[in-house]
Amino acid sequence: MNRNLFLKEMRRNAFSLMMWTIIITLLIILTMSVYRTFMENQSQITGMLSIIPKGALQFKGISNLNDLMSVLGFYSVNNIIYMMVLGSIFGIVLSSNILLKEEYNKTAEYLLTRPLARSEIFISKTLVVLLNIFILNLITSLAGFICMEIVKTGPFSIRSFLILSLYTLLLNVLFGAIGLFLSTLVKRAKPITTFGIALVLIFYFIYTLSKITQEQGASNLGYISPFKFANVDAINASYPIDFWHIAYFIGITFLLTGLSWRIYRRKDIYT
Repeated sequence: MNRNLFLKEMRRNAFSLMMWTIIITLLIILTMSVYRTFMENQSQITGMLSIIPKGALQFKGISNLNDLMSVLGFYSVNNIIYMMVLGSIFGIVLSSNILLKEEYNKTAEYLLTRPLARSEIFISKTLVVLLNIFILNLITSLAGFICMEIVKTGPFSIRSFLILSLYTLLLNVLFGAIGLFLSTLVKRAKPITTFGIALVLIFYFIYTLSKITQEQGASNLGYISPFKFANVDAINASYPIDFWHIAYFIGITFLLTGLSWRIYRRKDIYT
């Protein structure tokens, strides 16, 4: 790793990290602020939700209305959108452009003529991606925990909260690895931000489709989406750390990162 390049990239991406963190944190705060109002009017709200088609609720991540009665269940339902989807978009947008931008900004020649090996460049920028994703998850998870402590009407499992946060972090990191891999496959120097965002949304759509359908084939289709391996059933009394799912996230992340490193070392860089 090159320390100067690492610090330079951290400064470059500081504003983006700050904005994404603020946006997601505010969304969590605004959502959790209505929890007590929801509980005070739960009979009326439950009645309103009961007339909404089950498929529409499942698309939002609500598999059971009782999930919303618990502060952790209420948080986890909204966590799917705010931290899993938006966090993954942040990860893939950052990682898919951190290597490519030297090419489409015409600064690759300057970078490569310095006494830096391609491996140093790749490792430095990959660590920037990992640290940014970790900071985003740390701050937003802390905000979620504080909000739950403030609005809770009863105790909730801190262990389950930490497991949910771990799944979220691993999911975001995986999409970061996907972004790195995609960027090394691009032949012409151009941003792939739109494609990265679309890919996250497509995977999320496949995941939600697999949840709302009763057909076995369509349900199994969900396993091509990384979201399927992030267990969000946090209010389950036996909410586990599924080591096979953890191994899936870590294994695919290392595989894609390793392939990205090998391709980047041999890739023709446009200067």
